[in-house]
Amino acid sequence: MNEVSEANKISTKLHEIDEIRHLNDSTFVVKLEKNNLKFKAGQHINVGPANSIHTREYSIYSGEDDEFLEILVKEVSDGFISPVLKKQRPGNMLVVEEPVGYFSLPRKYNPGEKFLFIASGTGISPFHSFIKSNPGLDYTLLHGIRDNTEKYDSDFYDLSRYIACTSRQKSDNSYFGRVTDYLEENPVHTNTRCYLCGNSSMIHDVYDILETQAVPSEMIHAEVYF
Repeated sequence: MNEVSEANKISTKLHEIDEIRHLNDSTFVVKLEKNNLKFKAGQHINVGPANSIHTREYSIYSGEDDEFLEILVKEVSDGFISPVLKKQRPGNMLVVEEPVGYFSLPRKYNPGEKFLFIASGTGISPFHSFIKSNPGLDYTLLHGIRDNTEKYDSDFYDLSRYIACTSRQKSDNSYFGRVTDYLEENPVHTNTRCYLCGNSSMIHDVYDILETQAVPSEMIHAEVYF
């Protein structure tokens, strides 16, 4: 997704901010009133200040049945939107456009079907929504991050299913290395449905590894996040 987009037609739907929850110095969760907005886990929305023509795409972080709407935001110092969102306060209004996108779980899947979610950084956002929206999902989540400060809401996930792959910090609770290193050491079973979300270089490298491991292309779904 691009850091900034100017929508041809800005939605007039305004949502009030309930809370800004900071996860580290640069990353935070914006919690908004839902206003009966309907979405499918994995979709994204364009969000921006009420007094601006600019919006930015954010995958929805909250679950489909939550009574609120959340997005996960990482501040980009030279960005148009994220620094402004960081300064917002509860009670302020944000423009929220209609959800779009097709990065979603199948309408129907076998109860025993296994899912592998692979994220880098804030690319974890749609997977947070997947898991909140689908209790009992048989998943493993690989999260490529630099250090433990980027384990966004890691306590939410089943600890036996969440694997942080840290590239700059060794930790007893993390795999030291990139998600690509982990996958090469731990081959993926060919009947696993794989979802990739994050930067384009990670997605390309992971896709090549999965193909080498004979995972069928129809079992691989990707969303470039930044």
